[in-house]
Amino acid sequence: MQGDVGELPFGDCTFDTVLSMNGFHAFPDKDRAFSEMTRVLKKGGKLVACFYIKGRSKVTDALVKNVLARKGWFTPPFDTSGMLMKRLESAYEVTNWHIRGSMVYFRAVKK
Repeated sequence: MQGDVGELPFGDCTFDTVLSMNGFHAFPDKDRAFSEMTRVLKKGGKLVACFYIKGRSKVTDALVKNVLARKGWFTPPFDTSGMLMKRLESAYEVTNWHIRGSMVYFRAVKK
């Protein structure tokens, strides 16, 4: 099924796991996407994701800003690791967190 992450066609608390691999940095409305992923996830369900975060590498940040975002492959604004953790902590317990270069990999459990 293909659709818009900002308007997921599923009921509340439908899924045990939501997987987002290399997508979040491309979503045009990140607040809405995060809200929808949280909405469709059951309490105790897992959000597993990886994506670009800004502020970890000047070279990567410049590539994202000057090439990837201009081509429309990445869509600003982009979270820093601190911004993302703050976003997650409102609805999740982060159980696994890794940063490698400008990529964050995590697993979080919905409260």
